[in-house]
Amino acid sequence: MDVRFGATVAEFVAYLDDLGLSHLELKREYLHGHPDAPDPETVGEIADEHDVTVTYHAPFRDWNMGSFNDAVREASVDQVKRTIDDAAAADAGAVVVHGGSVPTRYPEWVRETAREHAHRSLAECAQYAQLVGVPLCLENQPVDDEKRRYTTTPDDLEAMLDEVAVAPEYLGVTLDVGHAKVNGYHWRDFVDRFGDRIQVCHLSDNDGSADDHEPLPDYQRVVDAVPADYFAFEMKSVADIARCMGADPESVDSPLAIPTDP
Repeated sequence: MDVRFGATVAEFVAYLDDLGLSHLELKREYLHGHPDAPDPETVGEIADEHDVTVTYHAPFRDWNMGSFNDAVREASVDQVKRTIDDAAAADAGAVVVHGGSVPTRYPEWVRETAREHAHRSLAECAQYAQLVGVPLCLENQPVDDEKRRYTTTPDDLEAMLDEVAVAPEYLGVTLDVGHAKVNGYHWRDFVDRFGDRIQVCHLSDNDGSADDHEPLPDYQRVVDAVPADYFAFEMKSVADIARCMGADPESVDSPLAIPTDP
């Protein structure tokens, strides 16, 4: 559920119903930006009504758990913790989180501080997730030419996880198959490494040159092979969700005219 889609949560879930889908992932940015965003309890009620599961995606556009500015780091951690609280209130199954970043052009001492902050932030959030009882799932991120990210490779992702002393069931993995591909890895490389620790899987495609979030009609082979609890198409438009399902976007019944273009 992206803020660009325009629909309310209830309308969007009805659209998913029409497509035969049964999971909703809510981006926190959508909940911040939409004028009719529901409270967590209402999200849970809508999910129950349509028999769909829910995950939340912690905010990342204006937040950075790896910021070398400790005030920004602390505020970012607070945003993740608030997302965990909302997920618990909505009876959601997990919260997806990014591991932070730092501009590569900055001096080494800044980059080292940022890395330490990223690990510290993840530990604080994972401990809170365990306390609340909602798993936190660290996502493999795409490479960025201008930023150093800490979870782009299986080795880096494993290093981040290993430095946090939290039970694996409360600090899991979000496998983004599109991010793996654009970084030059097969998604099976992450399955082989993390196995049942993968609790959430993001589905999209690209040509290997950019993280374009193109439709993935051949998604079933991924679903069959990835031992995740939840799968979400991460698309730039509602029409592309229908295309993933092999449907003509114009032919899908919907309670309203949901914008179909990015």
